[in-house]
Amino acid sequence: MTAVGEREAVIRQWFDMWLRQEDLGIDGMFAEDVCYIESWGPQYDSRAAVRHWFREWNARGKVLVWEIKGYFHREDRTVVEWYFRNQMNDGRVEQFDGLSLVEWTPDNKIRALKEFGCNLDRYDPYRDGDAPQFRDEKTKWF
Repeated sequence: MTAVGEREAVIRQWFDMWLRQEDLGIDGMFAEDVCYIESWGPQYDSRAAVRHWFREWNARGKVLVWEIKGYFHREDRTVVEWYFRNQMNDGRVEQFDGLSLVEWTPDNKIRALKEFGCNLDRYDPYRDGDAPQFRDEKTKWF
């Protein structure tokens, strides 16, 4: 398998782990000193922290959909475009489009991963004229 194929397989396995709520190989896919940053702010600075977060989060909710739309590769980096939807145990549902910027080690483990999100509740603030009309609501940072 090529490096690109191996990298895509690691990413697909990571997404599948969330969908199945089962650790299928965190130790084999992340560098020991990985830095993982979620789109809304939390940061995990080791493989052990990623493992703890994965287990703890899956006790509070379930990923319903994490669909990969495409990959973009360049040297030791991959960008993954995706759609994500989850439901927390309290009934709250969250969904958004996103990107992950993945930095790889020479042996195709994830050294760093940053997520970026895009709100699905979109609108045109100029629909009614030249002055923008923004919604009066709390901004969601993904």
